[in-house]
Amino acid sequence: MTAYKIEAGTAQHIGNRPQQNDRAALFTGARAPGYVLAVLSDGITGAAGADQVLHTARQVFDEFKPGDGADSERLARLLHEIISETHTVIKMNAIASKTEIQASFVGLVLSPHGEAVWAHVGDSRLYRFEDGACALRTGDAAYVEHLILSDRLPPDAARNHRRSKLLLNALGNSRKEPFVTTGSHTGLKAGDSFLLCSDGLWHFFTDAELGGVIARSTPRQASEKLIEKAAERSQSKGGNCTMAIVKLVKPAQDGSFAGPGR
Repeated sequence: MTAYKIEAGTAQHIGNRPQQNDRAALFTGARAPGYVLAVLSDGITGAAGADQVLHTARQVFDEFKPGDGADSERLARLLHEIISETHTVIKMNAIASKTEIQASFVGLVLSPHGEAVWAHVGDSRLYRFEDGACALRTGDAAYVEHLILSDRLPPDAARNHRRSKLLLNALGNSRKEPFVTTGSHTGLKAGDSFLLCSDGLWHFFTDAELGGVIARSTPRQASEKLIEKAAERSQSKGGNCTMAIVKLVKPAQDGSFAGPGR
């Protein structure tokens, strides 16, 4: 039995864009009691890709059965399955609609055994904090190295990959399979927290600022503060701003469990 309870929520703001293309959701396992999945996606060319990410994630997670226990490798395979199926469906939908559909992906699975596993594709990020200090932040380093080795690109060209549709790392890219970066952490405890967010949020904050706000606030309070500050720093010219916050806190004295909320 874990020595923490989960407080979680999602939030978003449209920014100065004509529509909201980001999506975020928290799911509990239909056949996996105690497991939680957080998913965030930035629809790069509209909301259709991000909508498909959440739809597929829910379907795949509802079918997930941990059995006697799921280790980190099995949870990583679960995230890879979500990514692979979403990528295939998005490409098929793009052919049918004759429009380009792409999306980023960042997903996090928490098990009731104190494990966390995450995966990401594109420039949406995941942060892991320990008592407010940033212990990990996902980034493009692994993908840039992959471009240099696999495509034999000069380092500068690889680092500027977002300027090229050919090199863009995204679900639905018909020219390139998505490059998936995964990670894991065991021994979760009260005081640990996770932030999944789109570039409309992380662009305006340091790691320390994000960790400090999340450590001192509930997920709802933290999201309100971060959205307000992002709008201020962007001078109301920022893009879609979306996040999912998962905090592990000390359980109530009666031992009750708090699942994901909004």
